[in-house]
Amino acid sequence: MKEIGIDISGHRSKSVDEFSGQSINYVVTVCDNARDNCPVFPAGSERIHWSFEDPAAVRGSEQERLAAFRRIRDQIHERVKAFFRDRVAAAAKFEPGP
Repeated sequence: MKEIGIDISGHRSKSVDEFSGQSINYVVTVCDNARDNCPVFPAGSERIHWSFEDPAAVRGSEQERLAAFRRIRDQIHERVKAFFRDRVAAAAKFEPGP
């Protein structure tokens, strides 16, 4: 992630329990295992699934595995950007004009 200017060094995996009681608009899963094992979130949460290859399951040399992680990272990055672009465009359609 640092290669593309995103610092996640202070981040950690979190239990879904840490979000108990919070309003969550979107729940996005990015691999089939996560989708199949995703806990139930409160009503009002939109569940979205983006099926990406699990780079941790890729076998091969270290360079091949690293290439897989980079490829999937870049695919997720593009999908996130498109997701927000679409949400902004949809919200703009509903804003009253001048």
